[in-house]
Amino acid sequence: MAQLSPREQNLQEQEVSRRSFLRRLMWGSVGLAAAAFSYSGWRLFWPHKIKGFGAVVRAGSLDDFPVGSVTRVRDGRFYISRLSETELIALYWKCPHLGCTVPFEESQNLFVCPCHGSVYDKTGQNIAGPAPRPMDYMRVEIRGNDVYVDTGDIRERPDGHDPSHVTRIR
Repeated sequence: MAQLSPREQNLQEQEVSRRSFLRRLMWGSVGLAAAAFSYSGWRLFWPHKIKGFGAVVRAGSLDDFPVGSVTRVRDGRFYISRLSETELIALYWKCPHLGCTVPFEESQNLFVCPCHGSVYDKTGQNIAGPAPRPMDYMRVEIRGNDVYVDTGDIRERPDGHDPSHVTRIR
């Protein structure tokens, strides 16, 4: 039997058989799958910061809402209607009739539902169409000069204008 040089012996010891390669590959993929499963299970119980709809959304500063304007805030799915120098209201843009998104028509100065023709004024009060009640509103908070709207706190309004739905500014 021929003597192998130390270099050849080292190469022979390092040579990996097909079976051991496949075994290592299998256990590596099992370990990777277990790690991914564990990570996703761990993330399930980790709290997430909620942004946009369902959380408190910064709508902008008071200067962004001139008196008489209606401004759409896409991230929060609402409109800010600045009624006067001291009053504003955040209106949820979903129609109470069938849930369509109600756009504000600048030319008519009204909210007009494209689905079934419900019409609302700047305060969200229904004035025509099949809608059973006014548009819902959200709680507004003024912090300094910034307007924050809690989109997780959507409130239904009965018929008729109630001054408690409007947020007073200072």
